[in-house]
Amino acid sequence: MPEVKFVLNNPKTGRTYQKVLESNPYINKKIGDKISGNEIELSGYELEIRGGSDKSGCPMRFDMPGYGKKKALLSKGPCVHIKRKGKRVKKTVAGNTINEDIVQVNLKILKEGSKKINEIFPDAEKKEEAPKAEAV
Repeated sequence: MPEVKFVLNNPKTGRTYQKVLESNPYINKKIGDKISGNEIELSGYELEIRGGSDKSGCPMRFDMPGYGKKKALLSKGPCVHIKRKGKRVKKTVAGNTINEDIVQVNLKILKEGSKKINEIFPDAEKKEEAPKAEAV
């Protein structure tokens, strides 16, 4: 079973944090479900599933029921970017239910626990600045 990457979005600060685990505790959960963060070592946190992608890179779509990949004729919404009015695109998307093929799960933080998110992910705060090139 491949590793699963959990991408946590903090809407208060606009920052994202990543956590990689060997297994996915949220099998059979759907996009939009509110879940507890205890399964991914975030005690006291309340999270919401917002999306994800499978092992081949196909994005999950909230209105595609079930598991697996489906070919859909899309005109708007996530997974498609259309600039011309009336145009539709056939895209391969994953269903809205998490299964063992999902390797990335996007989560939104609804309620923080007793420990702040910056204390749990201290590496995210230490961004190294690239040296600036001087003009000659």
